Amino acid sequence: MYVYLPIALTSVSLWLVVGLGLLVGLLSGLFGVGGGFLMTPLLMMIGIPPTVAAATDANQIVAASASGTLAHWRLGNVDFKMGLLLLVGGFTGGALGVHVIKVLRATGGADFLIKMTYVIMLGVVGTFMFFESLNALKKQKAQANLSEAELAAAEEKKKAKAAKAKKGLLSSLPFQIHFEKSGVTHSAILPVGLGIFVGVLAAIMGVGGGFLMVPVMIYLLRMPMHVVVGTSLFQIMFTCVEVTFLQAYQNHTVDIILAILLLAGSTIGAQIGTKLGKKLHGDQLKILLAIIVLGVTVKMILGLILEPSLLLAHGGGH
Repeated sequence: MYVYLPIALTSVSLWLVVGLGLLVGLLSGLFGVGGGFLMTPLLMMIGIPPTVAAATDANQIVAASASGTLAHWRLGNVDFKMGLLLLVGGFTGGALGVHVIKVLRATGGADFLIKMTYVIMLGVVGTFMFFESLNALKKQKAQANLSEAELAAAEEKKKAKAAKAKKGLLSSLPFQIHFEKSGVTHSAILPVGLGIFVGVLAAIMGVGGGFLMVPVMIYLLRMPMHVVVGTSLFQIMFTCVEVTFLQAYQNHTVDIILAILLLAGSTIGAQIGTKLGKKLHGDQLKILLAIIVLGVTVKMILGLILEPSLLLAHGGGH
């Protein structure tokens, strides 16, 4: 069964689009990401224009992240204080990113920007997460052979190193706030700045920014993995609401029919992903997400450098 998409100006398989939504919702609940880093390239692969794919995907992420946020809120895994500061930056960055897309659409460079941003961001983040997770798993195996005294000494050394790091640049920033749920203390400038960057990505790439937000919250903000997932989804939900509204109002690139089909699958998938996530170890989740991110990066690079199957040529004269 095929349906016609009025904004994308193409027909797509109903069950294919619903299935893609289910897959993205599963990733949302499992990893705490909106799934847009995977959905937008997949939509482009089935013939959806990049600008429409990015704008519409931000819309379906709203439902997927809302469903995941509800599930994690019930588990007590959402740091609302951190989430609100992320939103302050996210709303600012989202408005800026939508304006950038509007300007580039007028000059014809929006599609290329979207693709290149994917390749760069996913490549960097995926590579870092993959090797960091591998090192973490190796350390766990090494610690399994240590005695309790050796483990305690290693833990004290780790804490001393972390305390020394806190005395650096991050601890010298103003507006220090303690986040009780996460058990960390940081300057409000950090989450606000991170939110601005992620808001820009939400507009340009059609993503919630979770693929970037999650590793930064883990490695820079030092938040616990279970709190990171719930808080990331909370921020993603509201940032994508703003981006969707602005994209529809300013750029007219949100295809409501495509969005509804994606929503039908993603809402269910997020609930399934949340339940599966409780059965996997934190480092296992991180390395699995890294592999998925790198896979999408390779596919995007191939799409840019390989010769297309259909070549269009423009000739002049008579």
